[in-house]
Amino acid sequence: MMDRRKFLGAASMTSIAAFTAAAGGIAAMAKTDVSSIPDYDKWQLSEKEWKERLSPEAYNVLRKEGTERPWTSQFNDEKREGVFACAGCGFDLFTSDKKFDSGTGW
Repeated sequence: MMDRRKFLGAASMTSIAAFTAAAGGIAAMAKTDVSSIPDYDKWQLSEKEWKERLSPEAYNVLRKEGTERPWTSQFNDEKREGVFACAGCGFDLFTSDKKFDSGTGW
């Protein structure tokens, strides 16, 4: 017969195991295999080169993990069809049909 202590212990261990497995899967998905990026070496720029290449705002967001203020992006009301590309490397990020209004201003 299982008492409360054994039940709670088993439930806790199951939860921890599930969380650990999920976290490992997320971490694995976040790692990019750089060998699959075309001309990867071309994008190994110094910080000085990135500063010269990007606008001050883009440099802050792309290289310093900054963020723009809500509702200030030139793309908030963008409705044209097309592809959104990375401001740093020019690679396609997503198509306009994937854009949605999150209600947050970002």
